[in-house]
Amino acid sequence: MTPSLPLRPELQGLEPYGAPQLDVPVLLNVNENPYAPSDGVVADVARAVAEATRGLNRYPDRDFLDLRRDLATYLARESGVTVAPEGIWAANGSNEVMLHLLQAFGGPGRTALSFAPTYSMYPEYARDTSTAWVTAQRAEDFTLDVDRAVAAVAEHAPSVVLLASPNNPTGTALAPAAGEAVLAAAARVPGGCVVVVDEAYGEFRREGTPSALELLADHPHLAVSRTMSKAFGLAGARLGYLAAAPALVDALRVVRLPYHLSAVTQAVARAALAHSDELMAQVGSLRAERDATVTWLRERGLTVAETDANFVLFGMFDDRHAVWQGLLDRGVLIREVGPDGWLRVSIGTPAEMTAFQDALVEVAGL
Repeated sequence: MTPSLPLRPELQGLEPYGAPQLDVPVLLNVNENPYAPSDGVVADVARAVAEATRGLNRYPDRDFLDLRRDLATYLARESGVTVAPEGIWAANGSNEVMLHLLQAFGGPGRTALSFAPTYSMYPEYARDTSTAWVTAQRAEDFTLDVDRAVAAVAEHAPSVVLLASPNNPTGTALAPAAGEAVLAAAARVPGGCVVVVDEAYGEFRREGTPSALELLADHPHLAVSRTMSKAFGLAGARLGYLAAAPALVDALRVVRLPYHLSAVTQAVARAALAHSDELMAQVGSLRAERDATVTWLRERGLTVAETDANFVLFGMFDDRHAVWQGLLDRGVLIREVGPDGWLRVSIGTPAEMTAFQDALVEVAGL
């Protein structure tokens, strides 16, 4: 008799998270940066990894203050906001950063709140930490309805509020007034409430769109997360981080696993940060390609959500799966995600976007 596994009831029958990984010529489905690191970046990363390898018999620096200083320096240049290194935290991708937040501030008897549609991993972070998950609805244009958001915070008294800006899958940026309103409502929650603004795509925001980093100084219950996966083109390196008050960061140090950030990961991230100006130069071209894609789609009569990210949500289609499949049949993989009738395309190289456009014209008869 084969013994049964004592799988938690809420996990029974579930499939692991993940977008389709298919071998096709044009991959535009997971919001990757289409540009590989330059030879100069590769060489410096290789040197840094070789040096780190000499000490792999020892555990890595568990508090990685040198990396935190480099990240703080980068944020000051990118956003104009000064954050102390003690106010920086990093982990293996922003996914692990989010998990640390839910481990520290969520848990049984507590609630995490967000606003749909939004990133599909958020409820999984809640589930994995036995945190109750609730959502309120965004406005029709996918912006945050301030009155509805404030009312939801008051109704549910969450210990964590998750706000993505730009929002995934819609690309919608968080308006400063909406962020301030949610922070004020969270400050009134009995027992406290942490507001997390997930800026995984923050570097792609349009000129004049502020970062939530500008709100940090006045809000010790705010955390702003970033990643090196998107703008830096380092999705394979797995380095995410956040900025917050040092007291909030100290809470995350309690729940992180010992030596969770390897010496190799730290070396790769620091070497890449030394090339931040070069890597950020690609962001401008991706922004321009995104805006051109928005214009092209709208000129063909499609509805396109306003976007400050490196992707575009567009529709509406009576049978979006048929359109998705038709693109795939022509070697172009995009994402079937978001509200019914919508599709999302990541911004690739000019050649990749031309292939996407040509395929969409054929499939949708535009």
